[in-house]
Amino acid sequence: MATKVDSFSEIADKFFEYIGDIRYCTMITVDKKSRPRARVLLPVWEVVDGRPVGWLAAYKTPVKVAHLANNPQTTYSYWNPRQNAVFVDSVSTWAEDMENRTYAWNLYQKGSPAGVGYDPYNFWSGGPADPKYHVLRIDPWRVQVLRGSDLSSRIWTDESHR
Repeated sequence: MATKVDSFSEIADKFFEYIGDIRYCTMITVDKKSRPRARVLLPVWEVVDGRPVGWLAAYKTPVKVAHLANNPQTTYSYWNPRQNAVFVDSVSTWAEDMENRTYAWNLYQKGSPAGVGYDPYNFWSGGPADPKYHVLRIDPWRVQVLRGSDLSSRIWTDESHR
């Protein structure tokens, strides 16, 4: 049974608990022929002005670039064997400016609020200015948190999308 909540704060604790436990998620994009593509990645999350915001350090692959240029709507799906899950429907856009690149870099280094992260120097030795380092900003418009023990779920939707 799904329950809608009015504020992200009502599900934030479980959102961060599950993401901190599961860590990796599946990111889904769609190509020009409406075919989905999935890949496993590790975004970091925070709450800004009462809303979840994600950051994804990524290589700017031709497939990702083409999919997001055609349709920036993305889904991030977390799941563990206990059947706890988080589903994030969002808009993902490239954050090209140095301020956001550095900001996301620092979130990864400190482990973000959910305790998820890594040392990005392991992948991009040139730091935030490394030409192969890119960042996606993830702006969710719907978040569902599912508890596996009883399959109950709570759903937050951005007011502008209701």
